[in-house]
Amino acid sequence: MDDRTGIFRGDTPFTITRAWLDEARRTEPNDPDAVSLATVDQDGLPNVRVVLLRRIDDQSFVFFTNYESAKGQELLSAGKAALVFHWKSLRRQVRVRGLVSKEDGQVADEYYASRALGSRIGAWASKQSSPLASREVLMQDVANAEAEHGSAPSRPPFWGGFRVTPLEVEFWADGEYRLHNRFLWRRKKVNAEWCVTRLYP
Repeated sequence: MDDRTGIFRGDTPFTITRAWLDEARRTEPNDPDAVSLATVDQDGLPNVRVVLLRRIDDQSFVFFTNYESAKGQELLSAGKAALVFHWKSLRRQVRVRGLVSKEDGQVADEYYASRALGSRIGAWASKQSSPLASREVLMQDVANAEAEHGSAPSRPPFWGGFRVTPLEVEFWADGEYRLHNRFLWRRKKVNAEWCVTRLYP
């Protein structure tokens, strides 16, 4: 029996997530598109940090970063990741587990071009996750990058997007007396049919 009604109604997990995110944009005080990204290093030790999700299409969740950063290297090595949205104002969360691929084409170019000039220069200047001697060194690197790339920098070859194509998406909404509502969308492989299961809280 499918008793998904109200906020849980939707034909795909992407449709539901977009609807929840649109609602969060009206209620969250800061960064409604912030999402926790979990990866593992080559020793299997987990890492988690918050990134800004910039796109939800009909197949994947997309964010952008430096490919040479710790998270970039872990994503490329493992090919898998997990995401968690948590909107405190709505008392809802979305958990995503899936496969990772690079978004290194037009979508990445367009997003990079939409960023403020300072952010585009910063992408060139920052050796993300590498040791930094001082703030002064960073600002000198920024000045050097600005002098080299000018007011219309192209996207760095080491900077672009990642797509998380989910095999699982779970929707959670707060319930009275901690009797929460949870629905898990799961598929065995990309492009397979989704199976939706209500979970105990």
